Amino acid sequence: MRKLILFAALGGLSACQSTAPDDTAFTSVIEPVTHTGAAGVQVTRGFGPPDANPESCYGREIEPAVIETVTEQIMVEPEQLDRNGEVRRPAVFVTSTEQRIVEDRTETWFETPCAMQAADPTYISTLQRALEARGHYSGPITGTLDRATIDGVRAYQAPQGLDSGVLSLAAARQLGLSVWDPELAGRGGSE
Repeated sequence: MRKLILFAALGGLSACQSTAPDDTAFTSVIEPVTHTGAAGVQVTRGFGPPDANPESCYGREIEPAVIETVTEQIMVEPEQLDRNGEVRRPAVFVTSTEQRIVEDRTETWFETPCAMQAADPTYISTLQRALEARGHYSGPITGTLDRATIDGVRAYQAPQGLDSGVLSLAAARQLGLSVWDPELAGRGGSE
């Protein structure tokens, strides 16, 4: 009987595993906590949205659902009055608490330069200089993907519709950090 229970438990665990990048892919969390306190941005190579190019790197930003809790008092029995209008028995209320989803959970995939995933110091230094030239970075050029660099990337990309501290490939191209190759663009675009 114990073997049967162990087998069933192991079978249940394997059914719960999600599809993850294979052994040749690598994953890192560049921004462990986003500006809103969300789970962060995961960057992977060869694993991404359904049409992902296996040679490209992708960022996935997950924003959790926004839930509001509503508490209200509901009358279950009205007050009872006597003939003179005096309260004979007060009304009876129960407290009802309900949670409602105000905004659904969102998952945003975007292509990112693979040098960002590897946190290549030369690439990060060039990124810091490009952000500094545009007024989005004022720290020292260190080649380290620090909070100031992440904030600078977010400030540069947010007006373009991607509120993320991970540099998208599109933004890297605008900054002159990655080239656009029309031949690669047909396969999902690689840097």
